[in-house]
Amino acid sequence: MRQELRDNIVAVCDQKTDNKGADVGLSFYAFFKNKNDSPEALMEVARWWIEIHQLDHFEKAVKIKNMAQSGV
Repeated sequence: MRQELRDNIVAVCDQKTDNKGADVGLSFYAFFKNKNDSPEALMEVARWWIEIHQLDHFEKAVKIKNMAQSGV
């Protein structure tokens, strides 16, 4: 996954945990606006989330942040 997307994931996870605490869960849709103006990026993150890592629909933001930062 592109570094730009990883950086966005980390920023969103930080914002969510700052606002709602370390136990907050999110889906890959959390990284995009309601208007799908970047279908390629959405599919790239969906592939990373669903196909590569086989994550559940909702995962802890802390877990996702760590995964994005580690480059897995």
